[in-house]
Amino acid sequence: MEILPFMARRLKLATRSGPDPVTGGPAMERRRNWQTLLAMLPRLWPEGRVDLRTRVVMAVLALVAAKGITVYVPFLYKEAVDRLSPETAAEAAVLVPAMLIVAYGVARIMMVALAQLRDAVFAKVGQNAVRELAVETFRHLHALSLRFHLERRTGGLSRVIERGTKGVDFLLRFSLFNIVPTIIELGLVCVILAYAFDIRYSLVTAGTVLLYMIFTFAVTEWRTRFRREMNDLDTEANTKAVDSLLNYETVKYFGNEEHETRRFDRSMTGYERAAIKTTTSLSLLNTGQTLIFSGGLTLLMLMAAQGIAEGVLTVGSFVMINTYLIQLYQPLNLLGTVYREIRQALIDMETMFELMQVPAEIEDKPGAPALRVDGGEIEFDDVSFYYDPDRRILDGVSFRVPSGRTLAIIGPSGAGKSTIARILFRFYDISEGAVRIDGQDIRDVKQDTLRAAIGMVPQDTVLFNDTIRYNIRYGRPEATDAEVEEAAELARIGTFIESLPQGYDTRVGERGLKLSGGEKQRVAIARTILKNPPVLLLDEATSALDTHTEREIQAALRRISRDRTTLIIAHRLSTVVDADEILVLDRGRVVERGRHETLLALGGAYAAMWNRQRESEAAREEEEKLLKTGDERLPGPGRLADVEIDPGFA
Repeated sequence: MEILPFMARRLKLATRSGPDPVTGGPAMERRRNWQTLLAMLPRLWPEGRVDLRTRVVMAVLALVAAKGITVYVPFLYKEAVDRLSPETAAEAAVLVPAMLIVAYGVARIMMVALAQLRDAVFAKVGQNAVRELAVETFRHLHALSLRFHLERRTGGLSRVIERGTKGVDFLLRFSLFNIVPTIIELGLVCVILAYAFDIRYSLVTAGTVLLYMIFTFAVTEWRTRFRREMNDLDTEANTKAVDSLLNYETVKYFGNEEHETRRFDRSMTGYERAAIKTTTSLSLLNTGQTLIFSGGLTLLMLMAAQGIAEGVLTVGSFVMINTYLIQLYQPLNLLGTVYREIRQALIDMETMFELMQVPAEIEDKPGAPALRVDGGEIEFDDVSFYYDPDRRILDGVSFRVPSGRTLAIIGPSGAGKSTIARILFRFYDISEGAVRIDGQDIRDVKQDTLRAAIGMVPQDTVLFNDTIRYNIRYGRPEATDAEVEEAAELARIGTFIESLPQGYDTRVGERGLKLSGGEKQRVAIARTILKNPPVLLLDEATSALDTHTEREIQAALRRISRDRTTLIIAHRLSTVVDADEILVLDRGRVVERGRHETLLALGGAYAAMWNRQRESEAAREEEEKLLKTGDERLPGPGRLADVEIDPGFA
């Protein structure tokens, strides 16, 4: 099922009246709810887990024992009351009612103890199911395509998973230990009342419960839309909050704190209105439930009182009936709560399960072999890539990077340079042509082995909110500390790390914000060095570095790229002059190719770009000299902006 169009249609149709043409109205929604419940049942009986199945059996036995005692307790109460009534108290020994009272107390303790034992034994089963589902969802998210993740809302996505897993936990616990036991207890009570007293007592009890359930289900269905609206607004508010905090510096740069607060407040205002509706409708539901049950209880008590007056029933019988109804009210009242929570849990789980149904756009072929890397030769054979045939991002691109050689790709923004990198990693499948490594089409091999063979230093380095050691070791998690430190030295960041108070155990902050752009870039380079792949892909790898550091990093990159196939994507032409071949890309096509000297001699697009960048660098170096000497001829603010640079290559 194409889930994104499905959800879009639902949003578009949500404001129309009548049944939802997509979902099929309430009947179809109820069918989906039952399907969800049935899909959860196997998690109560995990395949191959004898220990968990044993726990399920033990929990069910504890449940049965608890319900048996629950049904028997009112009989003890009745006998104790009858033994203590004025008519029989003088004839009965004090010991008998005392023993009945003690037995009543012990039985009530056993009721609670067995219920707690049941919950304790089943806890591992429920939490194991929640963990497995959360891990399954997390794994599925990583299996989805880059296209999906570029369109995602991180804050909303995390909240959807959080609510969904909580809903699963609730369903697992309450579907087995509250709904079914309550129905069983209701049936037993009706049978006992009919057998011990009169069929009328059973009819009134069953009628009260039936009316109670109809009212509960009807009002809960009505309240569902309020809960759905509240969840949508909660997701929206959380998304805006996370997005704003992730872009903290941008907010500060433009002084838009109040603007962000107003956006968040608008979402929270809508959430407030929806939450008020949810709470007030809950009050209505609770009031109606109390009226229905209290009415039925009062009617039964009047019938029992009449039976006592007629001499048919004893006072103990009156107490027994009242006790049964009070005992029944507790799980019945919980049944109403459980139903409401189950409906809400199903709503919370709905988006998460739809997320699980989003197909993985890029999948391995059945039986796909591992990539065999002999030298790491890369070949793009007449590759075209597009979302829409009328707008081709790559159009007939062909090149070959022999094993151990270096190819550089340059071009303006939007030319398709980064798309080539993503295609090589198989984040996207190409529309036409073929991409091969050592003669193997990358669509025919396992994705994990393909990506294991390629080391990537991206232009925009994002680090995990962990230590520097963790971020470098991410290139090869099993690496030793000595190997991590060696990689840092090769990336020219080892001295800096050792100068920090906590050294390699220094935390880098959210997205690595505690480090400068150059420091983050060098951590990324160290991470790739540690991975030690046969193929290197450098996407603007030194774009965030100053001239001096750039030269150091370039020297390190030249050392590690020796005897490796290297693909460089760059806009600083000074970083690609040593490449074995340079491709000039424009609008998805290769417009020039050759070595640095050859392209300069052609006097074409590459030569024009080279001259512009040299002029810009010369002006920048002159300004740096004037800054060091304090010369009064220092250009005023904005003067460097007057240097003519091709906007596509600035």
